[in-house]
Amino acid sequence: MGFDSSHEVPWPQLERLLSNWDAPSPKATGRNQTNTGEAGGHAFHAPLGSDAPVYKPPPVPYDGLQWRPGKVPYAELHCHSNFSFLDGASSPEELAREATLLGLEALALTDHDGMYGVVRFAEVAKEIGLRTVFGAELSFDLPKPQSGEPDPCGHHLLVLARDPEGYARLCRLISEAQLAGKQKGKPVYDLARLAELHGGHWLMLTGCRKGSVPKALAEGGPEAAERALNELIDVFGKGNVAIELWDHGFPTDSARNDALAELAAKTGVDLIATNNVHYASPERWQLANAIAAVRARRSLDEIEGWLPPAPTARIRSGEEMAKVFERYPGAVQR
Repeated sequence: MGFDSSHEVPWPQLERLLSNWDAPSPKATGRNQTNTGEAGGHAFHAPLGSDAPVYKPPPVPYDGLQWRPGKVPYAELHCHSNFSFLDGASSPEELAREATLLGLEALALTDHDGMYGVVRFAEVAKEIGLRTVFGAELSFDLPKPQSGEPDPCGHHLLVLARDPEGYARLCRLISEAQLAGKQKGKPVYDLARLAELHGGHWLMLTGCRKGSVPKALAEGGPEAAERALNELIDVFGKGNVAIELWDHGFPTDSARNDALAELAAKTGVDLIATNNVHYASPERWQLANAIAAVRARRSLDEIEGWLPPAPTARIRSGEEMAKVFERYPGAVQR
């Protein structure tokens, strides 16, 4: 297959041609729809002059499901889908469904270094009445792609878009970083570029244990964590940074959360609770463990020491989150 580059074709026109947007429907032409099939409920339609199927998203599989508020208001602001390749274990549709069943006020999709799942997520969330937040977890200081590493290096920063402009700016940032890395799985971010782009349209969460603040706390203690937090405040402003707590049942979770809560009180930075979600429900826990083993290229026995002790990285209801974080007033509500 070749392309004649002697004529410039604008991208919108090329996309329209390749997607067959202007083709008449079979009903309009009276022709049989011979190149349309169903595979697992997903419809595929072949463009004119081609035998290759074009993917069409499946219909929303949750007919009749509508969002209702839970007993305790709570929005999950840190959540990975299976578009966080080999890290999340549930599809955007599964996550939206579980959040709706549990009555969450809203759900954020924050996949690693990309916005790949937001279209599917937004479509199903709109259908069932769930409010959405879009964001991403950015990976800094990667010397190489991290596949094959049981405990990937680098550090993370979780960025949430406050509005459509913030979403557009975040997409632009990620695209630039992926191109700068010149290698799949190795984006290159520049903190100065984030400072140029954010313009108050983003909220930064200090993130998981790979976040610069929790990581500094683990490696250098409270003073190091405060220095890391002040670096974020200097770049983004105090009102655009929040300290994140999470608890997956590890022995160190309570001590870390206590230290982070003290840091929030000392600096006047907002303290919020998330569950750092990696799958929708407990039934996906074993799949998540298997995915972690595949990512690390280890057997389940070899990677066992890095795996969580229970299915705790799931979506939790506001009521359950309130019980887990009752020692930190306002963190769940905020």
